Amino acid sequence: MLEPTSRLLQVLELLQTEPLVTGRDIADRLGIDRRTVRRYVVALQRLGIPIEGARGVGGGYRMRPGYRLPPLMLSDDEATAVVLGLMTARRLGLREPVDGALAKVERVLPTALRRRVEALARTLAFTGRPTEGDPVAGDTVLLLAEAIRRRRRVTVAYRSRDGGESARELSPHGLVVHSGRWYLVAHDHGRDALRTFPVDRMERAAVTREAAEPPPSDFDAAEHVTRSLARLPFEHDVEVLLHLPAAEAATRVSPALAELAPDGDGTRLRMRADSLHWVAGVLAGLECDFTIRAPVELHAAVAALADRLLRASPR
Repeated sequence: MLEPTSRLLQVLELLQTEPLVTGRDIADRLGIDRRTVRRYVVALQRLGIPIEGARGVGGGYRMRPGYRLPPLMLSDDEATAVVLGLMTARRLGLREPVDGALAKVERVLPTALRRRVEALARTLAFTGRPTEGDPVAGDTVLLLAEAIRRRRRVTVAYRSRDGGESARELSPHGLVVHSGRWYLVAHDHGRDALRTFPVDRMERAAVTREAAEPPPSDFDAAEHVTRSLARLPFEHDVEVLLHLPAAEAATRVSPALAELAPDGDGTRLRMRADSLHWVAGVLAGLECDFTIRAPVELHAAVAALADRLLRASPR
């Protein structure tokens, strides 16, 4: 449910974006009655915003022609930061909210700065792939963040990878964006375990009055997500001995990709993958000697990669 101030701002937004809007239209869009619309219009007029009304057929409300809200005062660096943040959010799947937010920011900027902001938003490009999966709902993210800050439990309807839906009661510990996707780290009370949940699979989230379970001591949500993603189930369990000290191996292998542990003079690498040919490429990119321990089929994938590289090399 929107607070009255939020509704008042929505009424103001409608009046700025449309030349004429009826009381019925405002009421339908905001889910309120027309008497409440009139009350909001009066409140805006008392704030000095020149809203004009016309009765009868074809009547409605409009902002007085030529009136503009005071410009949003941002420095060039601040404007760049705002656009960069919004464009990054677009890559996280929030296309419609970003487009709306950009339009509002541009509308209240001074003319010269607005033109530069528009140019940046339309010419900025990113390397790498945008996020996969469904976009997250902004209200869900805000609700989870509030629950984490207030240390309250949440209830959600969660959709598993196979499409099954279950009701979960969670003590949320942290929100993490990893590789363009949002994750919630939380204690799952029904399973009495610490779990990582993709937020785009959550629906009907609600904050309860129950106090949340505290996170483990020295808990790092981002580190937990990267490590838990490395343990996801795949077709092949891989174990390789890297002939590198553990400290050196850690600079070459992401914790989201594999688990590392000291093993004699080298480092034990464990990972899961659906493609052994992909694993062979990863190992080749580490630029170190290694010994394959499992699975046996990985030997053939490494040999096939070596053969392809030899054929591609000039004789």
